[in-house]
Amino acid sequence: MNTSSDILDLGDLKGRLLVFGGPYSNLQALEELKRIAEEQGIPPRNIICTGDIIGYCAQPEEAVQLVKGWGIHSIQGNVEQNIIAGEDDCGCNFTEGSRCDLFSRTWFPYAVRSVSDVSSEWLSTLPLHLTFRYAGKSVAVVHGSAQHISQFVFKSTPWSVKEETFRATGTDVILAGHAGLPFVDVQENKYWLNAGVIGMPANDGTPRVWYLLLDDTDSQFTYSFEAFTYDNQSAHQRMLGNQLPSTYAETLITGIWDNCEILPEVEKRLQGLAIELESLVGKS
Repeated sequence: MNTSSDILDLGDLKGRLLVFGGPYSNLQALEELKRIAEEQGIPPRNIICTGDIIGYCAQPEEAVQLVKGWGIHSIQGNVEQNIIAGEDDCGCNFTEGSRCDLFSRTWFPYAVRSVSDVSSEWLSTLPLHLTFRYAGKSVAVVHGSAQHISQFVFKSTPWSVKEETFRATGTDVILAGHAGLPFVDVQENKYWLNAGVIGMPANDGTPRVWYLLLDDTDSQFTYSFEAFTYDNQSAHQRMLGNQLPSTYAETLITGIWDNCEILPEVEKRLQGLAIELESLVGKS
């Protein structure tokens, strides 16, 4: 079996970049995002996934094959890493005995059973981190953090914690995943950007899911968060049809998470409040 390198350097990237996280086995969301990228003329070489291709939803094998066939860049998430390693849990860093932990005992074994050996071997070739240069800035793509693939980092996470990843990577921009919520944190001309995920809504009471666009027009570094909807009814029904957690399936419709166990207090208080990031454009 081929194995990944820890870090893959993509060199210099130019033009608009599309960054997204956590497809979570949600084939319908992936298909819609692929359509959006094609409509906007963004080529696969300029598209990056921050990991967790596989997750809570019903079509893990199909999701992996779509990402593979699309030819985009992706890193391993903790779910891929644990499937490759033959572990018996998702490695999401959930508290033992929590609702997230208990539900993972349903969806993770389902994912393991559903992913072919060929797909698992391909996942093992994905790097843990990506690096590249863009619009005069050095960029690293990580799943949780540079220190730990399943570390939860949120908007409210202290900057001192984020600084550890900036120091470890020596970069100006971090593109991260894992947290499930889109956000930006900028200090001292350093950018921590999380595109959010497309496999589940962002706990804001809407079924929308999120991605990130980067632009280098006039050699300026700019970013914008974008949301879209997709055929969530089909994704919902497929989850129910495969006896996956019904409350997770319901989240695809309601936009409300089953629980907020992983969230800091600041983010917990935002549950059910529609995120307003569409108009947020950063420039440097």
